[in-house]
Amino acid sequence: MPGNSFGRLFQITTWGESHGPALGVIIDGCPAGLEISEEEIQYELDRRRPGQSKVTTQRKEPDKVEMLSGVFEGKTLGTPISLMIKNVDVISKSYEDIKDTYRPGHADYTYDVKYGVRDWRGGGRSSARETVGRVAAAAFAKKILNLNGVKTIGYVKQIGDIVAEEIDFNEIENNPVRCPDSEKAIEMIDLIEKVRHEGDSIGGTVEVVSIGVPPGLGDPVFNKMDADLAQALMSIGGIRGFEVGMGFEVSRRKGSEVNDVMYMDDSNRLRFKTNNAGGIQGGITTGENLVVRIAIKPTSSISKTQETVDKYGNIKDLVVKGRHDPCLCPRAVPIAEAMVNLVLVDHLLMAKVARI
Repeated sequence: MPGNSFGRLFQITTWGESHGPALGVIIDGCPAGLEISEEEIQYELDRRRPGQSKVTTQRKEPDKVEMLSGVFEGKTLGTPISLMIKNVDVISKSYEDIKDTYRPGHADYTYDVKYGVRDWRGGGRSSARETVGRVAAAAFAKKILNLNGVKTIGYVKQIGDIVAEEIDFNEIENNPVRCPDSEKAIEMIDLIEKVRHEGDSIGGTVEVVSIGVPPGLGDPVFNKMDADLAQALMSIGGIRGFEVGMGFEVSRRKGSEVNDVMYMDDSNRLRFKTNNAGGIQGGITTGENLVVRIAIKPTSSISKTQETVDKYGNIKDLVVKGRHDPCLCPRAVPIAEAMVNLVLVDHLLMAKVARI
């Protein structure tokens, strides 16, 4: 099955290319009667859109959402929902001179090998612009989760060697890098500006925390909660690593240091004294905060001269033109939140039919 759809009960299918007339998404399986407005969807898209600040790409896209079906008088109908976002600030001529040249770090070569043809304008389908449909769809997932007491919050944990030490959720949207540590945010901005002026880019880490996740979500074996989260987050372009809870740090620890000890709280609810497992055990949620982390590579499109080849095997010196993010992390935050919410809502709906 072509890899353009995601989810089982709450399923999305994204469509469109970076420099095509529009992009969008079809949502199938959203329950009827959910109250939602274009403004709620637009809020999520505005957080993802390009041109937000000096540390992101300067492509100016309003990302105005149009609801074409599935919603009537402010409520979902239970039928397929179709959303469209038009491209308005497209400059394809930046790519004409390199349409036959394979850009290092991009999917140019692999798309040619697989399909024999590709849209070379802005990366086509492999562009991060594709994620606009995911974020729009996840606005519906977020609304369902919020009604069930679940809230997902993402932020930039690290850029280069600079790591956030203070985690203040109220600070995240107060700075252009979406860092929860106001002092480290300043250092991150300076670093991004430095590499941009050098014609280079920088990578980092985004962390996502979901609060209020009920225990019991997730399926055994192949559709474990962490397995589905890994697939969801690794499907975002530029992601090179995934962790849940303590992550790779467990490989350096003893079992006595890692195991989360259980206890019964005053409300007679089973809880855990620590959350090294990141809210998941055996692929099923524990009721503690769900904590995941993704490693994001430096943006592949840089203005430094790089050696490469064209589709005919000729050696080329490549200078990528156009408007590109010097660091993917700030705009990756709402995308990562979206993918976590799409997984959670799918499992929440499945849990409702898992037992009598």
